[in-house]
Amino acid sequence: MEQFDFDLERILKTIKDKNCKKVGLQFPEGLKRQAINIAREIEEKTRANVIISGNPCFGACDIDTILAGSVDILFHFGHAGMGEYENVVFIEARSNIDIIPAVKTALNLLKANRIGLITTVQHVHKLEEACKVIKEYGKECVIGKGDPRAIYPGQVLGCNFTAARVDCEEFIYIGSGIFHPLGVAIATKKRVIAADPFLNQAVEVSPERFLRKRGGYIAKATGAKIFGIIVSTKSGQYRMKLAQKLKEIADKHGKIGYIILMDLVTPEQLLAFKADAYVNTACPRITIDDAERFHAPVLTPQEFEIVLGERRWENMEMDEMIQ
Repeated sequence: MEQFDFDLERILKTIKDKNCKKVGLQFPEGLKRQAINIAREIEEKTRANVIISGNPCFGACDIDTILAGSVDILFHFGHAGMGEYENVVFIEARSNIDIIPAVKTALNLLKANRIGLITTVQHVHKLEEACKVIKEYGKECVIGKGDPRAIYPGQVLGCNFTAARVDCEEFIYIGSGIFHPLGVAIATKKRVIAADPFLNQAVEVSPERFLRKRGGYIAKATGAKIFGIIVSTKSGQYRMKLAQKLKEIADKHGKIGYIILMDLVTPEQLLAFKADAYVNTACPRITIDDAERFHAPVLTPQEFEIVLGERRWENMEMDEMIQ
């Protein structure tokens, strides 16, 4: 609990002010270990009944609408708000950790002078502090504003890197994991240093190995005749128009494309369809994070275009949901 601020005082006040009797809690995978402790505290201090969502949660695009419809209020943790819901409150779970040591480590790896600064919602409130340190080292610091899907300046999502489309030479990404900085490196074609404040280390993110692996999936799908085009029913991931466009491309090239509408996209869910390959228009992270678990190649829309000759490999892009 000490690494993130779960804003419990605000949660308790909201429940009491609204006289909520049934409360829902939804967490992304990395925060679910805190669910029982938070539920216990809510029940002890408000006497409300708490229901915890056990479904996977991929982002603010993935609200548990069934749970939201059965409680007075749903607290969604770990993401900034997206979309409009009558009874959903977003708890961003801002980090309490000191990011400066990792930023200073990253500064030693920089080669350029004009530096773009990006992060997830957990650390956006500390970007100005990091920017000040970067300037003290004699560098310029740029924090970009993304599209409406990214609420805060410098905020990147797993499906949106618009805040990284700024006039800079290199980036420092503050956060854990490499998915976000990898996406930025591919989307912008610029060098990215990932500064992990939890491990107090910094590394250059190299997209070459990732692109080689994706190239392998593209090669496997080259001979495919039947494509399953996946569309998610999740409100923030629903891209039916894109799926229909991809189906038209398949028809144009003499391929068979079937649109498959589903909520949770898993390898087990796709086993029964027997397509030669799939195209994912749902959360882009499904394609990347779970690639090795699927029985057939699962492509991004851009990779599908490469397979059918509609796009050149040199124009490879990360799949983004942009408003």
